[in-house]
Amino acid sequence: MTRYIRHACAFCVLLLVALLVNATRVQIVQSHVYSDNPANRRATIARYAQPRGNILVGGRPVTGSVDTGEQLRYERAYRDGPLYAPVTGFASQTYGTTFLEHTEDGVLSGTDPLLAPLALWSDVTRRPSPGGDVVTTLNRRAQEAAYRGLAGRKGAVAAIEPDTGRILALVSSPSYDPAVLSGNGEAVASAWSRLNHDPEKPMLNRAVRQTYPPGSTFKVVTAAAALDSGVITDLDARTHSPDPYRLPGTTTRLTNESDGCADASLRAAFTWSCNTVFAKLGVDVGVNAMGATARAFGFNDSGLRVPFAVAPSTFDTHVDRAQLALSSIGQYNTRATPLQMAMVAAAVADGGQLRSPYLVEQTTRRGGETVAGSGTHPVRQVMNPATANRLRELMTDVVRRGTGTRAAIPGAIVGGKTGTAQHGIGNTGVPYAWFVSWGQAEDALEPGVAVAVVVEDAAANRGEISGGGDAAPIARDVMRAVLKR
Repeated sequence: MTRYIRHACAFCVLLLVALLVNATRVQIVQSHVYSDNPANRRATIARYAQPRGNILVGGRPVTGSVDTGEQLRYERAYRDGPLYAPVTGFASQTYGTTFLEHTEDGVLSGTDPLLAPLALWSDVTRRPSPGGDVVTTLNRRAQEAAYRGLAGRKGAVAAIEPDTGRILALVSSPSYDPAVLSGNGEAVASAWSRLNHDPEKPMLNRAVRQTYPPGSTFKVVTAAAALDSGVITDLDARTHSPDPYRLPGTTTRLTNESDGCADASLRAAFTWSCNTVFAKLGVDVGVNAMGATARAFGFNDSGLRVPFAVAPSTFDTHVDRAQLALSSIGQYNTRATPLQMAMVAAAVADGGQLRSPYLVEQTTRRGGETVAGSGTHPVRQVMNPATANRLRELMTDVVRRGTGTRAAIPGAIVGGKTGTAQHGIGNTGVPYAWFVSWGQAEDALEPGVAVAVVVEDAAANRGEISGGGDAAPIARDVMRAVLKR
């Protein structure tokens, strides 16, 4: 009898071991197979079983969570949704996440291991920590000024703090309310269809995902290349530039919107935005030096993240001399995002140094304890400091007595550059109005803000004045908000 009991015990132990081995196989080795199965709704239910962390601007949340009492319990809510949509993106139970809601999803949803005080215990229980918060670099007043200035017109604004790279404003217009996509009902599907079929493309983030011909604002880059390469050594010397200027190897003649551009000095050509002078300068500098300077400013960089991806701005280096002339005045294949042009202005403002822009200051646990800071941000010398100083002088002239006078701010030093970018078949489209600038309070040691504004299809004449008329006042109001002037 004892032998049979021993056999039965051994068989029971064997069954127990087999059970434990199978449980280990299911729970550890094959866990991802079950967790990733579309039929398994546990992960989805758990994801929405607790409030999502918040995105903060100026210490105040611009997001929230609503308890629906349904199986997917908490839906995302937004405060001033259209104002911050280019930054927050949306968090939808149906369509996923975008922008900060996507790149910072681990923190906001509570699944980031850094949020757990006892990471090993969290791995065992598989319970998410309470959602953390994301603290942005945005300046609330600057964001509101940019949005108010665009007033629903198609366009975008980007503002940067030059000496840190902190993004102070990021606005795209027209916008939308991300809250309409938060849930999972028929209303959400209807809103998704409506937004995606809207010809105005309200979900397009024009500040970082749309590239435009930068027009005459690109002359800042061309001027930097000319000064750094030694093609120009004296701001007030004649440039021997004919008006009109025949594009090399062609019979096409380039003209100006302003008078007095023949043989104009760099100072006069920059102040009144003479196309002929800058087209010739680009050819004189050459494609290699122009391309190197453009790359230093950030063009042709497909890896920029803020932390979400930014569309690469482009300067084509596979061009002939006629195409190079047009590229050097921000036309032909030259394209830039508003954020990129804000980076150009920031590099001038910061003595020729360009700091990588960033949007997240820190992430925190729900109680406010810091989880991660903004980290280090690369700095590169775009141009000689002396070149940057001379460009600051030129940009200041534009605002004092040139095409950008509407950007002037009492009690502040402002430098700027207007631009009118032609587009459409045969350049028949109404031009894009551009303005790039930097602002410095008179009692400050360095500029405190750099701004780029683009207004699509601006209702103004086709001259450089459209950039000064449509875009410059918006930039002025954003700079005033930051400088508190």
